[in-house]
Amino acid sequence: MKAEEIMVKKIEFIEADALVYDAIERMIDKRLRSLVVRPKEEKDTYGVITARDIVFKVIGKNLDVKKTKVDEIAEKPLICINRAMELEHIISLLKNYNISRAFVCDGVEVVGVVALLDVMGAALIQKAKGS
Repeated sequence: MKAEEIMVKKIEFIEADALVYDAIERMIDKRLRSLVVRPKEEKDTYGVITARDIVFKVIGKNLDVKKTKVDEIAEKPLICINRAMELEHIISLLKNYNISRAFVCDGVEVVGVVALLDVMGAALIQKAKGS
């Protein structure tokens, strides 16, 4: 299976200068585990902010969620993969980088995400097909 066959195409973005408070609200409201952080300027890159980042880098350090900006805690750059990357390569990449998601990029545009749950779902589909 290829990344484009299992990726989730609905990506939620947030501006780099948004407050962590806004990220928390959106993530809780929409039951999201991560948000893609838009570049601040042309030279900047996309980043990602996860529930883990918020808990450990902000809440766990008693920082003010209404004063801390998303860009201050975002992981950059995104780990991007090609649409055609095979499942076994995706698994290897996730393991080697110790991450739970990789973003599918088309040039500089983020077009999808493959998370651990997507990999598990793909494994079930492969087993059901007898592969």
